[in-house]
Amino acid sequence: MMMSGCFMAAAAASVSLRLSCSLPVHHQTQPPCSNLHCTSTTITTPASSSTRSPVVVNGHPPTFVSAPGRRIVAVGDLHGDLDKARYALEMAGVLSRDGSNLWVGGETVLIQLGDILDRGDDEIAILSLLKSLDIQAKANGGAVFQVNGNHETINVEGDFRYVDSGAFDECVDFLEYLEYCDHNWEEAFGGWFGVSNRWREHRQASQNNWGPWNLVKRQKGVIARSVLLRPGGPLASELARHPVVLKVDDWVFCHGGLLPHHVAYGIERMNREVSHWMRGLNECDDCPQFPFIATRGYDSVVWSRLYSRDMLDLEDYQIDQIQSILEETLQAVGAKAMVVGHTPQTTGVNCEFNCTIWRIDVGMSSGVLDSRPECSQGKSGGCAKAAALLCVKFIEGEQCIISGNLLKSFERVI
Repeated sequence: MMMSGCFMAAAAASVSLRLSCSLPVHHQTQPPCSNLHCTSTTITTPASSSTRSPVVVNGHPPTFVSAPGRRIVAVGDLHGDLDKARYALEMAGVLSRDGSNLWVGGETVLIQLGDILDRGDDEIAILSLLKSLDIQAKANGGAVFQVNGNHETINVEGDFRYVDSGAFDECVDFLEYLEYCDHNWEEAFGGWFGVSNRWREHRQASQNNWGPWNLVKRQKGVIARSVLLRPGGPLASELARHPVVLKVDDWVFCHGGLLPHHVAYGIERMNREVSHWMRGLNECDDCPQFPFIATRGYDSVVWSRLYSRDMLDLEDYQIDQIQSILEETLQAVGAKAMVVGHTPQTTGVNCEFNCTIWRIDVGMSSGVLDSRPECSQGKSGGCAKAAALLCVKFIEGEQCIISGNLLKSFERVI
C-alpha cells in the first residue's frame, strides 16, 4: 500500500504539498493521433508583445519548427542530475538564478537532446522542470523542446540496467505524490520538481536499514518504475509527446545521429511511430510492433555514434566517408547543420566538418563525467561552442564571459 502524503512529519510541509496539488497547471495539450497516418496540425505559440512572427510547430510529436528571429539554445544529456541541469539552464539564460524556477529566457527556444533518464536520482524532477519552463516559455513567445534519447527508449522497453537506486526511490515517491494529488497527472507532474526534495527527505528520515527491507524497497522501486514507464504508462505517455528528431529552421536536433536512410523513411513517420509505441497504441495492423529504425541498433537515430567519433582515431578515407554521409543527410532533410548528444566529449562541445555537425554531450551529470557547465557564445550569425550547451542563434551583441575573459566570436558564418 502506498504511503499517503498526510504522513509527512511536518505539518507545514504537508500543507505546502497540498497547495502544490491544488494549483492548476495550464498545459497546451496535443490533439490525439488516432493512427500513424493522421495529418499534422500546426500549433502556434503566442508572440507576446514582440513584433517577431510566432513560433510555429508542425507534427505530433513536434517535428518541424519555425522560430523566426529567436535565440536557439541546445543542452545535452542531463542523466538525472537536477543540480547540473539547473546550472546549465541558468547559464543558458533561461532559468532564474534565485531558485524561483521561473523562465527568464523571453522568446528563446530551448532544445534538450535527451538522456534525462538513468545514472542519476532526479529524473522525473528534471522532466517536470522542463515541462514547467515550456508552459512559461510559450506564454512569452518562446518554447522548450525535448528530444528522446536511447535511455528514454530502453526504459520504456523495461531495461533498467542503468537506473540508480535513488531513481527507483523517486519513482516510488512520485507515485505516492500522484496518489496524494488524487491522480491528477498534470498537477502532480507539473509540480513535482518543486516538492521532490521534501518527499526524499521524508523518506530518508523514516528509512529502515534492515537488510531484508532494502530488498523489498528495491522491488517496490522496480514495480513503480514499470508502472510509470511501460508502454502506455503515464510517464511513457509523457515522453511520447517528444520526438526523436526535431528540425528547427535549418538545424536538425537528435540524440545519436540522423542518417540518409532515416530521412528516406521519413522523420515525421519515425516520430509518430515511436510516440505511438510509447503510448501503447501499436495494436493496429499497419503499426510496427517496435520502432526499430529509430530506437534499435547501432545505426538507429538514438544509438548512432557515427558523427561523434574521435576523428584522430580514423583514417582519412573513413573521415571522408562520414563527411559524405553527413552531407547527404543534411541535403536530404534541407538543413545546414546537425546537433547531437549521446557520446560524451571530454574536450567540451565541439564541431566537425566545417561546423556542420555539433557534439554537445559533455557528460555533465555526476553519474557520467561530472563536468562543469560552461558557456561560450558570439554575436548573431556567429559560430559558437560551449562545454555544456550550444547557443545556435544569438541576440545581437550578446556575449558570455568565462573566468573573467571575454571570448571572441567566431568569424565564420554558419
